[in-house]
Amino acid sequence: MDVYDTVRTVLAVRAFQNKPVPHNIIRRIVESAWLTASSKNDQPWHFIVMEDRSMLEKLGQAVRTGPYIAQTAFAVAVGMDKSIYAVSDVSRAVQSMILTAWSEGVASNWTGFGGLTEVGKLLGVPLEIEIMAVVPFGYPVKKIGKGRKNRKPFGQVVHSGRFGQPFE
Repeated sequence: MDVYDTVRTVLAVRAFQNKPVPHNIIRRIVESAWLTASSKNDQPWHFIVMEDRSMLEKLGQAVRTGPYIAQTAFAVAVGMDKSIYAVSDVSRAVQSMILTAWSEGVASNWTGFGGLTEVGKLLGVPLEIEIMAVVPFGYPVKKIGKGRKNRKPFGQVVHSGRFGQPFE
């Protein structure tokens, strides 16, 4: 799948099959985050890959917005060093993982958004690193209608030259 089609069709998924994702695909997903550009090449991130079922269940309990983490093939906890551009850089890395996964037929969804101190404790993360997100990955339970998105009209959010001038 080319990049545009991946962006055009990616959807958030919250129900996953009980089916493992091959190690080479997991590696590719995480490597895409590691390769993501960052401000001043600071790379303020840390990625913890979890496949252990008992840990995934604990994460499902610890992340209020992601109880379905417990049913995923694997999840990646994303930590960040505290710096001015860290949230932006880490967000870019998470999006790289989500898009790479989707292009491989693996679904995901961002869960949590900072304040995940319990997750940090579970994973032995030093206090100076904040867990920003836990991203669950797996094969979707249902066949997904790729490309069907509910978006505001293009002309309402894309402007040309000045706000309010439609981009055609």
